[in-house]
Amino acid sequence: MQLVLASASPRRQELLADLGLSFAVRPADIDESVHAGEAGADYVRRLAREKAAAVAGPGELVIAADTTVDLNGELLGKPVDEDDARSLMRKLSDSVHHVHTGVCALLIDADGARREESTVVTTAV
Repeated sequence: MQLVLASASPRRQELLADLGLSFAVRPADIDESVHAGEAGADYVRRLAREKAAAVAGPGELVIAADTTVDLNGELLGKPVDEDDARSLMRKLSDSVHHVHTGVCALLIDADGARREESTVVTTAV
């Protein structure tokens, strides 16, 4: 069985490498738009599940994850440049916000049987 990381994130790759695991990197190309009325925790769980499903093949265990910041119900995306990052940091300073991370592990057996587990961790910052 091959372990696959459905992410191009250097930090996520580092985490698996630090565990001494051998894995393939296969970033998922999915639509990451937020659905109308979708809460942060639901959003990251859905994306993690969709990313895993997008790259999974028989005989593979796929790990996928997604993280977002929720500021009073507004889901904040990754900054596009340094100015955007500074603006985001100003917005978050002196306010409580929530960081949601969804993780999915999807196993597809050689016969095509699927097993999936997903979870969300939310931290108030």
